[in-house]
Amino acid sequence: MGEVFAGRYELVDPIGRGGAGAVWRAWDHRRRRYVAAKVLLQSDAHTLLRFVREQALRIDHPHVLAPASWAADDDKVLFTMDLVAGGSLAHVIGDYGPLPPRFVCTLLDQLLSGLATVHAEGVVHRDIKPANILMEVTGTGRPHLRLSDFGISMRKGEPRLTETDYVVGTPGYFAPEQLLGAEPDFTADLFAVGLVALYLLKGVKPDSQALVEHFLAHGTPGAPEGVPEPLWQVLAGLLQPDPQARFRTATGARKALSAAVEMLPEPEAGEEPVEILDHLGPLPTGFGPEGPMAPTSPTGPTASVPAPAPVPAQEQPIQAVQQPVQAVQAVQQPVQPTAQPVQPTAQPVRPQHPPYQPTAHVPAAPPVPGPSETGSFHLPPPVTRPVGYGPAPAQPYAPPPVTAPTAPTAPTALAPVRRPGPPPKVAVPVLLLALVSLAVGFWALTQV
Repeated sequence: MGEVFAGRYELVDPIGRGGAGAVWRAWDHRRRRYVAAKVLLQSDAHTLLRFVREQALRIDHPHVLAPASWAADDDKVLFTMDLVAGGSLAHVIGDYGPLPPRFVCTLLDQLLSGLATVHAEGVVHRDIKPANILMEVTGTGRPHLRLSDFGISMRKGEPRLTETDYVVGTPGYFAPEQLLGAEPDFTADLFAVGLVALYLLKGVKPDSQALVEHFLAHGTPGAPEGVPEPLWQVLAGLLQPDPQARFRTATGARKALSAAVEMLPEPEAGEEPVEILDHLGPLPTGFGPEGPMAPTSPTGPTASVPAPAPVPAQEQPIQAVQQPVQAVQAVQQPVQPTAQPVQPTAQPVRPQHPPYQPTAHVPAAPPVPGPSETGSFHLPPPVTRPVGYGPAPAQPYAPPPVTAPTAPTAPTALAPVRRPGPPPKVAVPVLLLALVSLAVGFWALTQV
């Protein structure tokens, strides 16, 4: 079984890893379903602040994968999301290579739809790339993507967590203004969307720097090979080096894409459909579709019988007493002759266990947890409280020893304690001063 985190989330197996955390498939014991749990690997203040920002994001949209809940356990924290099993767009390209233009338009429309909702909340994603766009398992049906990983996202107007000369994101998907230290803006996300679309159409990561240099030197180039001209006009509007010449909103780019789709050629006959498969793989041993499976004892002639539970010293094993009684009864009862010979009956073979030796039952120390089946994140073992209450009894079930009551003793009279006076160095001058004051008083009375 996996490690139970914060008493609710049982980590099953790792399914991904990011810059600040690892993503696990986990079982939610409260909601009785599998979720994706992102466990924070670092605990410095900078990473924790980004974690707080990400887990606080609540965006309800069918094409956005935002955090749903969070939990903390000692110095570890996690938040959970819906479990998406179809892999990312990088997996799809790895399986099929370049994708058909109409299929890409469907994905691009869904991505822009989700991004429009994110931008409407005032959030700049800042890390749009194929690995952060996940796919639901839809087979050969209509694809369904989810924009994920808001680890470095930020709301416009919030203070930046990086220095002015430092940029965060994924190399190859930066907008030109990001490399110049500009403040994060929605248009930078749209530039990354254009690069993702080129990646899906060509099957390889585009050279963003060469593309920007070509735009600056020669203006908007012609459509690359394999990219329909109507679709390229939309992508060129996303890839303009000048953010002022780019699409300003995801909604505007989506409207232009919808008009371009109507002018695309019909798909070729016999075109292989794109199938989105399950990339998570089967559940590990001990887990099923309904969660962790309870251990079951196998039955049958070859099944192994578990060892009997230990019995306290004052209790006697029932099986060990019954067997001699049955043997005595078999000797006392005479054998009755029968007309037919008695056929020997097959007795089930019982596993041979060592005889039970009644000994004092001493509770065993709690086992120290070792590496979990899933790899890591075991919590530290509980700290054993130092023994300060006397030796443990040899028989935990025995009653405590009875001690004879002692006769109450009469309270002894306390001798009066003499309080010491002031030291002589203080008392003598005070007395002299008092005598002088008294003499002056008498002299004053005689003068009246």
